[in-house]
Amino acid sequence: MQPEFWHKKWASNQIGFHQPQVNPYLQQHWPDLAVPARARVLVPLCGKSLDLLWLAGQGHPVLGIEISQTAVEDFFSEQQLTPEVSDVGAFRVYRAGAIELWCGDFFALAARDVADCAALYDRAALIALPPSMRERYAAHLQQILPAELRGLLITLDYDQAQLPGPPFAVADDEVQRLLGRAWRTQELQEQDVLGEGGKFLQAGVTRLVERVYRISPR
Repeated sequence: MQPEFWHKKWASNQIGFHQPQVNPYLQQHWPDLAVPARARVLVPLCGKSLDLLWLAGQGHPVLGIEISQTAVEDFFSEQQLTPEVSDVGAFRVYRAGAIELWCGDFFALAARDVADCAALYDRAALIALPPSMRERYAAHLQQILPAELRGLLITLDYDQAQLPGPPFAVADDEVQRLLGRAWRTQELQEQDVLGEGGKFLQAGVTRLVERVYRISPR
C-alpha cells in the first residue's frame, strides 16, 4: 500500500476503518497489561482514533504516527485542540497536551524517536498492510522498540480469497511468526464479528474473527 492510497482514502472520506468510539478491547484489556504508569505509548497508523484520547486519559503520553495530514488535522479540529506544530526529521509534528501526532512515513521512524516508548497499541496498523509490508513493519518494530515492550495488538482473520484487503486477514500463526521472536504474544480474546461486518457479509465472507493479543517481554 503506497502512501497515495491512504491519502486518497482520507481525501474522499472513505474511512470505514475509523471507529466513532473508543475500542472496547482497549478499555477491557489495557488495564491488565501492567504497562508502567506514565509510560509513553506508540500508536502506528493511528488515523484520528479516539483511542488516542483514552490512552492519554489513563496518564500515558501518546505518540501517534499517521501518513495523512488530513487525518492528523481532523483529529485536533474535532477534539477542539490547538496543537503546536514543528518539524522533526522527516515528520511534521503536532503536539497538544499528552498527545503528539507525527505526520509522515512510519518506516522513517528511528530508534531515537521512540526511545522513551515502553508500550505499543496496534489496532489498525498490521491489518492495514499487505503481506510483504507486514514483514517490513514487524521487522521495523523490532529494530526500533525495546525488548521490554508491553502492549496490545488487535487483528482480523478471514478467508482472504473471499475479499481483498484492506483490512487484511492476519492469522494467529503469522502473528507468532512476525512478532514472537522478539516478544511474547499471548492471545487474550477471540470473537466472531461476522454479524457486525457489513462489507464482509455483502462480499460473501463466511468467517470473520477478531483476536486480541497481549505483547510482553520474553
